[in-house]
Amino acid sequence: MGHIVVRVRLSNPRDPSRFMELELPVDAGSTYSWVRRERLEGLGVKPMVRWRFGVIGGGIVERWVGEVVIECFGEWATTIVVFAEEGDQEVLGVYALEGLGLEVDPVTKQLRKVEAILAL
Repeated sequence: MGHIVVRVRLSNPRDPSRFMELELPVDAGSTYSWVRRERLEGLGVKPMVRWRFGVIGGGIVERWVGEVVIECFGEWATTIVVFAEEGDQEVLGVYALEGLGLEVDPVTKQLRKVEAILAL
């Protein structure tokens, strides 16, 4: 499908004055967004729980997860974020996209606002 990179703003949900802007590649195959641990700690985001994730190649890794506020294209949402470790790629995942009301347009290979969010 090609690479889509989008500029986002992440902030600490308990202290919105702590924020950062960064560019993340969109990964429609990743449920959650992954951001380097150092970045999240710099925002004061606290790890909440440790989850297991299946990764490409069939392995399983355990990572801490927390919450951030994410802003993109004028939309914002609270979302789950994985504390990425060395060797992990930073990505914007589907859970955040859905929370923001965004989707990947397969024709233009760009993000677009969803016309309507499924309610059923």
